[in-house]
Amino acid sequence: MATLLHIDSSLYPLGASVSRDVGASFRKAWESQHPDGKVIHRDLSANPLPHLDASAAIAGFVPPADRTPEQVRDFALREELVSELEQADAVLIGAPMYNFTIPSSLKAWLDHVIVMGRTTGTENRTAAGKPTTVIASRGGGYGPGTPRESFEFVQNLLGKMLGDGGFGLDVEFIVPELTLAESTPGMEGLVDMAKASRAQAHESAERRGKEIAASLAA
Repeated sequence: MATLLHIDSSLYPLGASVSRDVGASFRKAWESQHPDGKVIHRDLSANPLPHLDASAAIAGFVPPADRTPEQVRDFALREELVSELEQADAVLIGAPMYNFTIPSSLKAWLDHVIVMGRTTGTENRTAAGKPTTVIASRGGGYGPGTPRESFEFVQNLLGKMLGDGGFGLDVEFIVPELTLAESTPGMEGLVDMAKASRAQAHESAERRGKEIAASLAA
């Protein structure tokens, strides 16, 4: 039975969030191939994780018998989050661009699951190679050659942290752009491009979901 770890970080609900909507296309395609499979859904907006603090950071280095009640709680949470990543067969992450980078809620999740000598920093990283899809939606255009290319800190950041620089996951990005075109004065001329980008993102997500599901079933 295949397991999908689905992380959402958009502030907005399904139907009002492009990253959630495109992620839903992936998940629907996945579930069509694995109707009896398991989906672990972490909605970091509805149920935000605490940001990493000193107690949580050092809890794993303290012998269990010596941990304070706070460290016991913090270690249990980190262990739960890391185990979800390790046990998943595939990972889906909704990562909208907020202020040129990822939501702080997603950064909090990353900080909890980065464990040196386990998920990162070793040749035997425990989640390495897992097929991972990131829905990196953004309100404008930040691709190569655009005026704001240098402001792009979603793909650049997650590509390093999730890929060879961190967990060693097999990462593919799906990037619906210009999501604010229909609601932002001055972007009216970009509406058709925005719609095309969104449609392509849904198609790519559905195809990716089916392909990963098929590869795991083989």
